[in-house]
Amino acid sequence: MRIAVYPGSFDPLHIGHLAIMEYLSSLREFDAVYLIISPRNPLKDPLKARNAEQRFRDALEAVGRHPDLRVKVDDIEFTLGTPNYTIRTLDALKQREKDNEFTLVIGADNLDNIHLWKDSERILLDYGVAVYPRKGFDLPGLREALLEENPLYRIRVIDAPEVNVSSTMIRRLREEGKDVSAYLM
Repeated sequence: MRIAVYPGSFDPLHIGHLAIMEYLSSLREFDAVYLIISPRNPLKDPLKARNAEQRFRDALEAVGRHPDLRVKVDDIEFTLGTPNYTIRTLDALKQREKDNEFTLVIGADNLDNIHLWKDSERILLDYGVAVYPRKGFDLPGLREALLEENPLYRIRVIDAPEVNVSSTMIRRLREEGKDVSAYLM
């Protein structure tokens, strides 16, 4: 099977994440989407780890409300220990499911900083990435620059909807006491 691996903190899951999962579920090139809840992203605030179990439960509940999605919420990063490097997750998935082919799903913002990721070259060569647009990022230009660096990198631009909502924005609105229910998945 061909699996789209969509990792993140998802704090909280929102309509933008849903739009990406709906798009990925509609593509014939993927048989399933694995939503990977990251307990602790090494590039983000370590305090996020405090609510990891709750984020996982929330993801199960949110995805369960959308049975039409071909999405499985996967807890593999909870079994790997920290730090939660994406390459370790991809390797563990491949070890667990040897016959499956895995492709990492990221936004253009992550493609812009992928050189900061542990073993980013291996990610781009061994697994490849499917990249969705993000406001303020020249996705075709980012792709071209990386392919000039190494033409063997597997970087696919996907025509997913550009989403102008973020978990950071939702958390900020919550702190201001505003209703965020329209943004949540």
